[in-house]
Amino acid sequence: MTKAIMIQGTGSNVGKSMIVAGLIRACSRRGLRVRPFKPQNMSNNAAVTEDGGEIGRAQALQARAAGVAPHTDMNPVLLKPQSATGAQVVVQGRIAGQQEAREFGRNKASLMPAVLQSFHRLAENCDLIVIEGAGSPAETNLRAGDIANMGFARAAGVSVVLMGDIDRGGVIAQVVGTQAVLDQEDNALIRGFAVNKFRGDRSLFDGGRDDIAARTGWPSLGVIPWFDAAHRLPAEDVMDLPARARSGGSGCVIAVPRLPRIANFDDLDPLAAEPGVDLRMIMPGSPLPADADLVLMVGSKSTISDLEAFRAEGWDIDLAAHIRRGGHVLGLCGGYQMLGKTITDPQGIEGPAAQVAGLGHLDVETTMAPLKHLSEKSGQHPASGTALTGYEIHIGETTGPDCARAWLRFDGTPEGATSPSGRVHGCYMHGIFSSDAFRRAYLGGFGVTSSLDFESGVEDALDALADHVETYMDVDLFLSLAAEV
Repeated sequence: MTKAIMIQGTGSNVGKSMIVAGLIRACSRRGLRVRPFKPQNMSNNAAVTEDGGEIGRAQALQARAAGVAPHTDMNPVLLKPQSATGAQVVVQGRIAGQQEAREFGRNKASLMPAVLQSFHRLAENCDLIVIEGAGSPAETNLRAGDIANMGFARAAGVSVVLMGDIDRGGVIAQVVGTQAVLDQEDNALIRGFAVNKFRGDRSLFDGGRDDIAARTGWPSLGVIPWFDAAHRLPAEDVMDLPARARSGGSGCVIAVPRLPRIANFDDLDPLAAEPGVDLRMIMPGSPLPADADLVLMVGSKSTISDLEAFRAEGWDIDLAAHIRRGGHVLGLCGGYQMLGKTITDPQGIEGPAAQVAGLGHLDVETTMAPLKHLSEKSGQHPASGTALTGYEIHIGETTGPDCARAWLRFDGTPEGATSPSGRVHGCYMHGIFSSDAFRRAYLGGFGVTSSLDFESGVEDALDALADHVETYMDVDLFLSLAAEV
């Protein structure tokens, strides 16, 4: 018998992903076979699955909390924004096309069969599915055809716990107001509420908690304090990035330009965790710092438009000056493509068909093509002889003279490029800084001495999160509210 329960939020970024991960680890430690599920996600921070697809990075972390490998059924619909109004649509791990937001809104109900198929497949091999909603069910303008929140909950017959965020203020109105705008059938699925991100003396909110319960008729599952170790877990939302940086610290200065369509930014997490690294997220309107040891250009969901944004900020001028001063540059995936001489998109995969000049710091050229490379690989950093693992998730083929000086080797194949000076590198592989030996060797070139065990730190943080959830949530009540599916 499999049960399922869904955490929905009163808004975006209320901490659903983190609390779901904590609940999953807590329930797994109780001996349950648990699986994460998110019907629809919107994120450019994706993970490669063992079945050769991609899902949201948060669901990959939740799978890790459950002690299982990530699978495409855990996040059957993934929207990867490419512009202000359009996104690539990934269904059960594979690209299904690009759609504008208005078009997706009209068509999203057609994806419900795939969503339910993935959900029921997961249910075949576990005891409990903990489901994460997206955004808020109170967005009544999006209710028709909904597959992310109440539309899914009703179709799958699962119960719901509503989570509010006291840190942003107005949490009583958040929860009570959500009940006020939902219809009777949707409200009937909500079995309780929780309040997240509390700071200070929790007893001061006892009256507020009781007021919510009295007004809604829902029991409280807990008032959850701010989880101080949240920075040790991969961020899903790009809005969290500035808080992850160690700006103002001491040590090796790594500057990361914050571009509009930044993707797979979990590459930064191991660097942000290093005590000897001053990781600075450079926001629009600020120059690249003159004291940077390394400028790190991470992935992009829309390379050509992000390159235009890079130039519009004047960062191309800053980068050239950085290199003239003897600074180092590393481009990962889209950042690697930008560092080359040209980027060509003859089929208009990322937007209108175009050929644009790159930044010209690597003698390579990139051509966009429909085939998407999705794989996990093992490799080596030849310069240090250290082993590493990584994953690729990109479109485009990059070739040119600087590829003859491959920066890495994966599965015996040269990967990436190096400038003649040896100070500009690029590659397609993500996740490489999670490999401790490689990261220590690479940072050692900048005078950083590291003893950090990054992966153990993530595991410790998940265990601490589970302890936190067990302490401040009524997990027994949570489990009792789960519905059979």
